[in-house]
Amino acid sequence: MRTVLLLVISNIFMTFAWYAHLRNLRTRHWLIAVLVSWSIAFFEYLVQVPANRIGYEKFSLAQLKIVQEVITLVVFIPFAVWYMGTPLKLDYLWAGCCLAGAVFFIFR
Repeated sequence: MRTVLLLVISNIFMTFAWYAHLRNLRTRHWLIAVLVSWSIAFFEYLVQVPANRIGYEKFSLAQLKIVQEVITLVVFIPFAVWYMGTPLKLDYLWAGCCLAGAVFFIFR
């Protein structure tokens, strides 16, 4: 459970590092966006590296990666809808179904 919680926190940081500049810094030079994103990503790595080390004690590498992908989608959808203002689409549901299949196969 600690791994999942740390990966959720890590993903929140990383989602903001990757995409928030599209909303907040779109009028600034791209180099400013890079520096701000790297600054945010630094904190993401402070959480992500321990999360993966803890998780690797209980999960295989493939299982750890699939858990990460599921968390990425769970974090990304609310970010995209509420923070970035994109419409909620059925495509997110289909992507979730594909990831559920990945979870099934990697953990069976």
